[in-house]
Amino acid sequence: MLRFHLITLFPEACEAYLASSILGRARKEKKIAVDYQTPRDFVENRWGKADERPYGGGPGMVMTALPIVKAVKKALSWRRHKKIAVVWLLPSGKQFTNKDAEALAQYEDIVLVCGRYEGIDERAKKILKSFGTIQQYAVGEATYTGGELPAMAVVDAVSRRLPGVLGKDASIEERRTASREVYTRPESIEWEGKSYRVPQVLRTGHHANITGWKKGKPSRRS
Repeated sequence: MLRFHLITLFPEACEAYLASSILGRARKEKKIAVDYQTPRDFVENRWGKADERPYGGGPGMVMTALPIVKAVKKALSWRRHKKIAVVWLLPSGKQFTNKDAEALAQYEDIVLVCGRYEGIDERAKKILKSFGTIQQYAVGEATYTGGELPAMAVVDAVSRRLPGVLGKDASIEERRTASREVYTRPESIEWEGKSYRVPQVLRTGHHANITGWKKGKPSRRS
């Protein structure tokens, strides 16, 4: 079973999605597990603050290093002998692709560090190198409020590659011929006096022609 460890200040922001639909079923069937550690549980100040003003000035706040380190250590406290990936989610990271998802699916534990505010004190990353190589990814080219949304995307992309999560391997689009255009029944629909029909080639049952049509369309692979 592949276990995801989300290091996040807002586990509730992730759980609604990760407990639903295919991912929720995969968790119930013990194909994946999702655990949370919040850095706030490891702060040592009386205010429960996990952030401070940045050295050198500048806007916003920076998440402090040691609560992040302690949260990761707690997540992996009894799993250090396993095959572990530590994933740092940040806008300047390498763009996350299907190939990266395939590689991560080979691990037993994946730690996803979700930053917030202006980022995380860089010393946390340096300390955590003792846990192994840190893989730094960005999900899309936009900048998000925090790392939670990219983390959910990584969990989704990796989980669907595990045997049995989607029911069968053919359900993984990038492993088969797929096009951006898809259709379903009914064959013809009417809207405001106009008729919209499924392309003729898809109604022929001729598999070679259908495959050729799909290859002529922009692929959804990344």
